[in-house]
Amino acid sequence: MVNLELYRVFYTVAKFGSSTRAAEELFISQPAVSQAVKQLETQLGTTLFNRTHMGMELSSQGGKLIFKQVEQALKLLEEAESTLTQLQTTATGTIRIGATDAIFSNILADKIVEYNVKYSAVKIELITGTTPETLNQLKENKCDVGFINLPVDDKDVNFTGTVAHLSDIFVAGEKFASIKDKKISLSSLHEYPLLMIENNTVARRSLAAYTQTLGIQLSPDIEVENWDLMLKFAKSGMGIGCVPREYAKEMLDSGELFEVDVVPSLPVRGVGIALPKGTPVQFALKEFIDMFS
Repeated sequence: MVNLELYRVFYTVAKFGSSTRAAEELFISQPAVSQAVKQLETQLGTTLFNRTHMGMELSSQGGKLIFKQVEQALKLLEEAESTLTQLQTTATGTIRIGATDAIFSNILADKIVEYNVKYSAVKIELITGTTPETLNQLKENKCDVGFINLPVDDKDVNFTGTVAHLSDIFVAGEKFASIKDKKISLSSLHEYPLLMIENNTVARRSLAAYTQTLGIQLSPDIEVENWDLMLKFAKSGMGIGCVPREYAKEMLDSGELFEVDVVPSLPVRGVGIALPKGTPVQFALKEFIDMFS
């Protein structure tokens, strides 16, 4: 097996022509330098230096034959180290971000634009999927960072914090104006047509888990695959939708929808950051994550 430190000592001795100078350069003792040279000579089966009163000079049948190649090899290693160092201190390369459409639109979009202005050399790849899909992407090394709906319990990824809070509420359009400004018990919502996000989502599971603790079971009349569709259906009067207030803000502010005053209210959820386990965070990605601190 190649011992790079032996070759580094060999190169330094050859460069300075002195084991004493090499020891000073490498911050090791002079006997350690002599021992390393002797060990490499034994390993290669040849004499690498001629010891003279002037110092150490490369032997014609040993050291001179390999010096240039050792020099090139060490230079290549230094360049490789420099490349990795730059990754830790310079925003370059590509960052792959995974999230749902809604998280991209409502939470990440402005930050991505801001980041692109600051680090235009970094390529940004957006990978859309549900939270379970994003977690799988992280575990398969197809994604560098995931912004996911919480709560999630997955020990195969690292969770590093919460970047936003989501307040699930029930919203309705003009068709249900009769219940506007009235308190409606959560248990009585089954009397109305309900719109819910599809079953394999964190939002739906969170709603089901909470209502079950109250002994309430709510079943959707219509399941939708995304929040935009939910809001459109609610506005048209197809039913009362359950959606994060943050995603419905524009339509609530415009009066196209109103919030149904449900008692008790639903618990607040979060959007968190997840990273692959055992993978170092490069500088470019760290800079993006730090924008949410």
